[in-house]
Parts: sequence; C-alpha cells; structure tokens
Amino acid sequence: MAPDGRPSAATARGLFDLMRSGNAVAAGVLTFTGAFVASGLGSGAVPVAAAVAATIFATAAGNAINDYFDREIDRVNRPDRPIPRGAVTARGALAFSAALFLGAVLAVLVLPIAAVLIAVVNLLALLAYTELFKGLPAVGNVVVGYLTGSTFLFGGAAVGRLDDPAVLVLFALAALATVTREVIKDVEDIAGDRAEGLRTLPVVVGDATALRAAAVVLVVAVAASVVPFLLGTFGIVYLALVVPADGVMLSAVLRSFSDASTAQRRLKRGMFLATGAFVVGRAVEVLNVV
Repeated sequence: MAPDGRPSAATARGLFDLMRSGNAVAAGVLTFTGAFVASGLGSGAVPVAAAVAATIFATAAGNAINDYFDREIDRVNRPDRPIPRGAVTARGALAFSAALFLGAVLAVLVLPIAAVLIAVVNLLALLAYTELFKGLPAVGNVVVGYLTGSTFLFGGAAVGRLDDPAVLVLFALAALATVTREVIKDVEDIAGDRAEGLRTLPVVVGDATALRAAAVVLVVAVAASVVPFLLGTFGIVYLALVVPADGVMLSAVLRSFSDASTAQRRLKRGMFLATGAFVVGRAVEVLNVV
C-alpha cells in the first residue's frame, strides 16, 4: 500500500493478476458466443452486454477466490501467483473477490429468470469449488467443465433461447472437452496436489488411467460436435470447420500421455476453433448463404 492509502503498483498488479483477465474476458466472449449462436443478430444489446459483464465479473471473482483457497498449494505449484509472491494478502484477495462477485450480481439483475437461475447456480459452484469439490476425484473436473460450458447456456438464456439445439450441443462439447483438459492439468500438477493431500483423479488412479478416462470423455465430446449438422441446424461449412477442430483436440489427448503441459494448451486451442465453427455456422444460417 502506498503512503497515501492507494494500492501500490505491485499490489495493483497483483489484483489484476488475481482476476486472470485474459481468462475472464475469454469467458465473456463465450457468453457472447452463446447469445449469438442462439439468436444470430436478433438479440437486444442490453441483455447481451449485461450477460457478458456478469460473466467477466464472476469469472474474475472465481479466479480470485480460487487463489485465496489455493494459496498453500500455489507455494509449490504456482509460486509466481499474487499471494505466494507477496503482492496481495490473503485477506485482500478475499475482499477483492467479494467486490467482483457483487459486480456480477448487479449485472445479472436485468436478465430473464432462466439466466438468473443459471447465474445463481454458477456463483454457488464458484464459491464451493476449491473448498468442497477440487480435491474430490473427478468431481472438481466435472464442476469446472459445467462452469465453462454454462457460459454458452447463460448467453442463450440471456436472449431467451436456452432451448436452442446448437447452444445445447455447444454446452455439451465445451463441458466435456473442459473435463478432459482439467484432468490433463491435474496430471501436470500432480506433485503439488499430492503434497497437499488432494485426491484428484491422477493421484487416486494414476496418470495413465486418468488420461485414458479423459480421452473417452473427449471422444464423446467430438461425437456431439456433429449433431448440429445431422439435425440440419448448421450446414456443410460448419462441418468443414468443426472436424479439423476435433482433430486438434484428439491429437492433444494423444500428446497428453507424453507431455501434459503442451497437450492442455493444444486442447484449449482446439476448443476455441470448435467454438468458432459454431459462430460461423450461425452466421452462415443468418446470412442464408448455404
């Protein structure tokens, strides 16, 4: 803290790092994507903007509260994070997280009831994740998968199109692919998790078994990705884009058996490519090109 009571540059940087702003903004983009995939250009600006803002605030808050609860584990796995390196106190991180959660709540108040319900469930899941779910084999991975996929559901609900088939498939694809990525990340972090006594899936069943389970989950996700084409929701352009994205994700799982760090980054890239396929699929449908 600076002498005039304002946060020092190091503290301000620490608070910024707590949010993991790139991650938070990416989540906001996913919510916008869910709204676009659900309604094309026919949705109002206010609900979409409110939903995006709520997602960014909630994701940043979740990241901050996760760092608060994970501060001892991060001394082993992530010593460069704000609390272990001393840029932010644990109490400061907790207060900052509460302020961000408040911002999310205020943004949600203008949205339809379905979006509000999703937001309530997600906020409770974010608060409970690190303390209750993270150390349970596979459960924490499923919670993170749901939270990631639900950004698309939230976007669809914000514009009153929660039942759109493309949004539901996009939710399933993102959720399942994220479960796979989280298992791979647990393999990468197994030393610190074992030291803290966390019973993650790789700790309980071993690296190879956990990665095989993750691969099965991803195969289901890839299979789900072709459903919008089979239903006639999207056309051949969508299929031509989503199949290569599926290939990137499948290759990432194969790579995870030898290099978990590279694999989880490659899988994330494939997930964004698949999301782009949904956006293009809806854009083509709106423009009535194919």
